[in-house]
Amino acid sequence: MANETKKILLSGIQPSGRPHIGNYFGMMKQMVDYQKDHQMYLMIADYHAMKSVQDAKSMKDNIIGVLLDFLAIGIDPKKVTIFKQSDVSEHTELAWIFDTITTMPYLMRAHAFKDAEAKNKEIDVGTFNYPMLMSADILIYDADIVPVGQDQKQHIEIAMIVKDVAIVPGTDGQKMSKSYGNTIPLFAEYEEIKKCVMSIVTDSSGGIPKNVYAIHNLLRPASELLPLYESKAGKYKELKDLLVEDLEKFIAPMRERRKKLEKSIPKVVKILKEGGLKAKKTASKKMIEIKKKVGVSVYEK
Repeated sequence: MANETKKILLSGIQPSGRPHIGNYFGMMKQMVDYQKDHQMYLMIADYHAMKSVQDAKSMKDNIIGVLLDFLAIGIDPKKVTIFKQSDVSEHTELAWIFDTITTMPYLMRAHAFKDAEAKNKEIDVGTFNYPMLMSADILIYDADIVPVGQDQKQHIEIAMIVKDVAIVPGTDGQKMSKSYGNTIPLFAEYEEIKKCVMSIVTDSSGGIPKNVYAIHNLLRPASELLPLYESKAGKYKELKDLLVEDLEKFIAPMRERRKKLEKSIPKVVKILKEGGLKAKKTASKKMIEIKKKVGVSVYEK
């Protein structure tokens, strides 16, 4: 199938630290599946991440880390254009154009701004106009599909939300999030997996521990899992041990691939650079069209 007949899919992830299984089941796994039949742009959103990562070394390490993560889970750079946002200046250029035609009251209705305002934070301009850069990310590639989590649905109209895994529970029952400290790292070593699983909050009803089950259900279907949990009702330690073993079986192959990739960083970074050049070529072509529409293109070829 030629690329011209495939729908264009754009997805991005911020380089803001270690990924967890919530990131994997909520978005990363779908990217591996979508690469088979979409023209896919996978963006490392480093400019978006600057709202939270403002240390140069951490940013650089995180960018390379995200690249390693995606390659380790099975993203094929021959099928997918993997690039970082900062390599394509057209993103921020188009965001400025959007800034000039969007009112402040309109942006003040955005969830990210309202949440920050409610917490009495000093709100940076990047948080305020985050939806503008996000809109530019999408338009610059004429994306047909933008898979997002439920929390981003308000910011875009073209969305694909995988309902069954839109919210992955953490060890405390809340949404799995680094900010809550309730995650199970995606490439964790066995002992770390065990420590995280043993910290999962359980109730005292003596039945099926819902938080343990909810995470386990990501790895096994309910038809297989439910009878197992019913046969071990109240035996929380045994059920957690089973989850530890299943998580180790799931994580270990990806963890080993990532370690292997870490030994070839220059080769890995070359993939990112080539992806950036390819993405910029597409974005530059689109920007010529946009400049004509807003009237700033005055030179004849």
